[in-house]
Amino acid sequence: MDQNPAPALSISGLRKTYDNGVEALKGVSLDVAPGDFYALLGPNGAGKSTLIGIVSSLVNKTAGTVRVSGIDLDADRDAAMRQIGLVPQELNFNMFEKPLDICVNYAGFYGIPRREALQRAEAVLKDAHLWDKADKMSRTLSGGMKRRLMIARAMMTAPRLLILDEPTAGVDIEIRRGMWKTLKEINAAGTTIILTTHYLEEAESLCRNLAIIDRGSIVEQGPMKSLLAKLDVEGFLFDIDGALPAALPAIEGATLVATDDHTLDLDMPRAMDLNRVFAAFDAAGIRVRSMRTKTNRLEELFVRMTSKPGAAA
Repeated sequence: MDQNPAPALSISGLRKTYDNGVEALKGVSLDVAPGDFYALLGPNGAGKSTLIGIVSSLVNKTAGTVRVSGIDLDADRDAAMRQIGLVPQELNFNMFEKPLDICVNYAGFYGIPRREALQRAEAVLKDAHLWDKADKMSRTLSGGMKRRLMIARAMMTAPRLLILDEPTAGVDIEIRRGMWKTLKEINAAGTTIILTTHYLEEAESLCRNLAIIDRGSIVEQGPMKSLLAKLDVEGFLFDIDGALPAALPAIEGATLVATDDHTLDLDMPRAMDLNRVFAAFDAAGIRVRSMRTKTNRLEELFVRMTSKPGAAA
């Protein structure tokens, strides 16, 4: 067994300048380890779609190298593409075809014999919890089912790397959480996943590593836990039992305000002991019914990294 497998995706010095002069990528470099669940985040226009387009061979790069499982995209495009499954944001299958036919026909584009394709289709549709819909018209599927069908189709080639571009855009939270379960199962089975999403709680819940891209450059990358640990402030909301006192307690180093008659909003240094807060509440006669974190930590990091003065323009 290879003790040092090649990265699932290795990008070095990737640049893209469009004919109109727009420089979409400015020397992007990143590595995604085999088996990782990796988030690629950035605001609209940051370069995410261009990067994915180049990796999936839909956009021509200006400079740089792309390797998929050690295969150079320029040297052997077909072999590299066989390692990748792409799930675009928009639904792009024939709504008047059956899920089974959609999967089998997709496999045919990659030269997979029909008998083998039928076996694979049964497996991926079962994994996506769609086997009972295999012979139904695709247009009759629910929104969540259609999204899962997109993933099942991409898995027909048994890709080592699955790239998902905003896979849960525009779907409700119930469908989104169902898709999270499907993606976790695919990743646990050994497939590397790269996810782009604007739902930052989704990235924080699913991904182990991430890169934040802004205006064509990587502004931060690394393990999710390490990057989140850089945040030095955290916030909490407290639901209070009973009326608030006329004067709120002063907690040194923290900011405490009342947002209504029964809710307190607290910002405090991450290093501060929360017991100090509860001690101050007890002394003031404030009884806490429940508490929750105020903001998504990844969202805070994202805003901070993409709002830096002097960031790449």
